[in-house]
Parts: sequence; structure tokens; C-alpha cells
Amino acid sequence: MWFDTLPLSGLIAGFVATAAVIAVVGVRLTEKADQLADRTGVGEAIAGAVLLGMATSLSGTVVSITAAMDGEASLAFSNAVGGIAAQTAFLALADMTYRRANLEHASADPAILFQASLLTLLLALPLAAWAGPEVSVWGVHPVSLLLPVIYVGGLRVGSQVRVAPMWQPVHTPLTRKDVPDTETATSGKLIPLLLRFAGLVVILGLAGWTMSKIAVELPERLGIPATVVGALMTAVATSLPELITTLAAVRRGAVQLAVGGIIGGNTFDVLFLTAADAGYREGSIYHAIGRADLFWIAVGLVMTAILLIGLIVREQKGPGRIGLESSALLLVYAGAVAVQAFMW
Repeated sequence: MWFDTLPLSGLIAGFVATAAVIAVVGVRLTEKADQLADRTGVGEAIAGAVLLGMATSLSGTVVSITAAMDGEASLAFSNAVGGIAAQTAFLALADMTYRRANLEHASADPAILFQASLLTLLLALPLAAWAGPEVSVWGVHPVSLLLPVIYVGGLRVGSQVRVAPMWQPVHTPLTRKDVPDTETATSGKLIPLLLRFAGLVVILGLAGWTMSKIAVELPERLGIPATVVGALMTAVATSLPELITTLAAVRRGAVQLAVGGIIGGNTFDVLFLTAADAGYREGSIYHAIGRADLFWIAVGLVMTAILLIGLIVREQKGPGRIGLESSALLLVYAGAVAVQAFMW
């Protein structure tokens, strides 16, 4: 591939340009996802978890698959799980921009709470695969086959939780209720809206493929481990849609869409590992990675647990003040980056 003929300056310029494309498309995706939530009646939490989560994760999926097919197990794995930590930290940044109340308090929704619990389960399974015996079926670990089954089952249960919840959060003056915009829900045709959404998703996928090819060249050129490139460069860059869409959703007042998009995107990101394991032809990807890669699984679990606690406790903070869990998320992520730098 001609990427290996580019000078380092060209690779870096290409990386930045691709990241910019991903960011710009992410803004448009938020608008379309919010409109689809109103038009279809599925609600912002589910639209964020499924439509927005999958769409914004596509570029990262392409990076992991392409890296795995190129034999770069560490880059493929760390890109998948490193993005989860970065995206969870984005919620803290969104909390800073939401001036009315603590974001976790305002976005109270049973579907979001369920998605966060599902994410915790999915993150624990790859860790168990690494710790267990080295087995594979046609070159794919059984856990990789189990992840999409649990994900699809979780989507079905999540929709049931929205339609017929067995509990309801206490409504306070700071709670934002997900009420569809009647004008959006009745205006325009659904098919053209879906086609525009799909077109933006295709652009994200192409951007992700380009970034993956550039990322494969960077570790050797910069003299840094593939784990650092995957967890701190490609993972953050391909997570830009989540940051942009989250901030855009908060500005629109669609807090359930913002929180649901991050958690749903993180849940979908775990499926990167299934695709990467299938693309990695030298055996199970879980036994081709190092301890530094597993570190980001642990960080993702810790940050998801903090977020889950925040969603349950629903701390009430006044305007302009972020919640305790948002402060903790930023501290954990900053600490993880510092540890990664030390491990390098």
C-alpha cells in the first residue's frame, strides 16, 4: 500500500485530516440521529445506544479489523478498548457544558442504566478470555462468538426496558424528560432521512480505513509501541465523533441521546474484538496481546463502574458545577494516560 511511501510529515498530516473529517461528519450524525429518534418513536436513549453508537463507532471498527488483518494484534485490541475509556471521559466534558444540572442526574432513564450494566458484562468477558486457556474455533476464541450474541440479546432487553420499565427514576425539576419534537416527528419522509444517515456512516467507514493504514506506519516511524498508538492516538481520533455528537446533543438539550450515545458506542466498541479476532489469522487475538493492552480493559471497567454509580446516585449539583463522578472520570483517565506513558 502506498501509505508506506509517505514521509512522516505526510502521515501526520493525513492523520489530522482524517480526524477532522470524522469530527465534521459526527456533528451531522447527531442531528440525523435526533430526528430519527423522534420520527421512529424509539426514544433518545435507544437511538443513541443503537443508531448513534454504531454509526460513530464505525471508523474505529474499520481500524481494528484492518490492523488485525495486517497482523497488528496489539494495535487492533488497544484501539478497541482504549476508545471506551476516552469516550467515557467525554461525558465529563459534556457535563461541563450542560449548565442546568449534573448530566447524569438530568438524563435519568432505565434504558441508559441497563446499557451501562450490559457494557460492564461485555468488558469483563475479554479479560476472562485472556486469563483462560488458549482455545479457538476456526481461529476465533469462543468469547468472540459470544460477544455479539449477548449484544443482540441486550438490545432486545433494552427495548423492553424502555417500553415497559419495571422501575422509574424519581422526577425532579432538574430531570430532563425525553419528549419527541412533534414538528420533527411529523415532518419529512423517513426513507430520505435514513439514506442521508447511511451516507454519513459510509464516509466515517472510509475515514476509519484510511486512519488504520496510517496508524500501522506510525509505531515504527515514531519509535513508540503499537499499544500507545492504538490506545492514545487512533482510539482518541476515531472517538472524535462521540465527543462531537455528545457535545452537540447536549447543546440541543437531548441529554438522553448524549449519554445513551456514549454508552451505546462503548458497548458496540467491544464488538470490535469479535471482528478483530476474526481478522487476526494467527490464532486467538486475546493471547497475542500484552499486559499493556489489558490495562485499558481495566480502565474501561473502572470508568464504567463510576458512571454506573453516578447514574444510580444522581447527584444534584447546581448550574455550572459538574458532579463528583465526572471529576472522578477525568482523574481516572488522566491517571491512565500517565501510567501508559510510564509503561512505554
